[in-house]
Amino acid sequence: MALGPRLDLRQSQSLVMTPQLQQAIKLLALSNLELETFIGQALEANPLLEAGDVRADDAPLQPLEEFPAEPGADSVAEGDSALDIDLSAIDRDRDTGDGDWGSSLSAGGPGEDGPSIDERSAAGGLSLTDHLHTQIGAVAADAREALIAAALIDLIDDAGYVTASLSETADMLGVPLAEVERALALVQSLDPTGVGARNLAECIALQAKEADRYDPCMARLIDNLDLLARGEIARLRRMCDVDEDDFADMLAELRSYDPKPGLAFDSQGEAAIVPDILLSPAPKGNGWDIQLNEATLPRAVVNRAYYVELRGGCTDKQSRAWLSEQLAEANWLIKALDQRARTILKVAAEIVKQQDGFFRRGVSELRPLTLRTVADAIEMHESTVSRVTSNKYIACPRGTFELKYFFTSGVASADGEGASSEAVKAAIRELIDAEDPRKILSDDTLVTMLKDRGFDLARRTVAKYREAMGIGSSVQRRRAKKLANLRG
Repeated sequence: MALGPRLDLRQSQSLVMTPQLQQAIKLLALSNLELETFIGQALEANPLLEAGDVRADDAPLQPLEEFPAEPGADSVAEGDSALDIDLSAIDRDRDTGDGDWGSSLSAGGPGEDGPSIDERSAAGGLSLTDHLHTQIGAVAADAREALIAAALIDLIDDAGYVTASLSETADMLGVPLAEVERALALVQSLDPTGVGARNLAECIALQAKEADRYDPCMARLIDNLDLLARGEIARLRRMCDVDEDDFADMLAELRSYDPKPGLAFDSQGEAAIVPDILLSPAPKGNGWDIQLNEATLPRAVVNRAYYVELRGGCTDKQSRAWLSEQLAEANWLIKALDQRARTILKVAAEIVKQQDGFFRRGVSELRPLTLRTVADAIEMHESTVSRVTSNKYIACPRGTFELKYFFTSGVASADGEGASSEAVKAAIRELIDAEDPRKILSDDTLVTMLKDRGFDLARRTVAKYREAMGIGSSVQRRRAKKLANLRG
């Protein structure tokens, strides 16, 4: 067969991500506070954009009143519909998970006054290291001792413990070990008491000495904390040579000490969580009002007067083309922000509809939910729902929760509908909190009691959920409650 050149005409389809589409994807994943930073950068780059005041009378979005409504009911005109990005090539987040509570935030409803971000600071804004450095100069005997003590402070971790050995520190500084030991004693005399310890026993001993309770009996108790952890109370009481009342007092004193004194100082500062969506009961009591948090929602507008002024001064073709490009970018950004807001409201409304029992009666009514379920209900792609629910919070009468919290895996239940893993965790915690200290519930017993409540679980599943909540085994709980009874 002869070879030769020829021309062929072929058609093919490909997915091309335009800069506008990439920007729209980015906007979906941003929280309101992150969006404020993004818009600030856009204001600097585009002279036609300016920050606008958010007012309820001119906001383009209205609360979704009298919820729930039909999933397909959407009064938005064509071209202004909620933003849906169907990109199978883009990474997706996990559909389900056993997410923890958004935080132990205030259970007050939306709209209540609270501390501002500037008021949220730990330990007066000082880190543990800074707090210790400010005390060195007043107690150090000379500059050499202050320098060694400062080096030791830099080796203290967030909990307040010295992480390196003294011999290594002495070699690093090129000083005798005795001087490092004296500097460590100086650091251990600083506030808070217990800081600079090399282990838990030394930390507790420092606090006992400060309280003038470090007698021989207390010293033996502190030196044998491992026996206390194993619950060998009788042996420990014989070693301390005290009666039951005195031993109970010693345990109460021991529990009053802080095993991690450095944690009172947060070097990272507290992370303020500001809700992006506000949920409140509808006035008639048969639905929900859902709206974006306008207090944190930035708004950009086009300065039309400035555009007219600039257009009058554009005399060449290049200037007019640049001005038209800036106007098109400004208009597109405003439209993208409006579509983002509508998409967030649409997704949040469906989540509230799916988890109505949780918002009315609590975590025991939390249902299993996946991204696909929400995406199918609102006729969007899973990737869109994933981005909308990332890093966004909803404030409701039960508290403030991340939207991802409502997507949980399910377990089998007697009614056949399944139960959320969070509801199972709540049931396990309720049973353990109510257990008799003289009859601690084993995992097998918990399986039986949960089955009576309609949860069909295996023993290993109960153990997994119990450990995820930080609840010890039956042996550990029996030992802890035995110690608590001694204190009482």
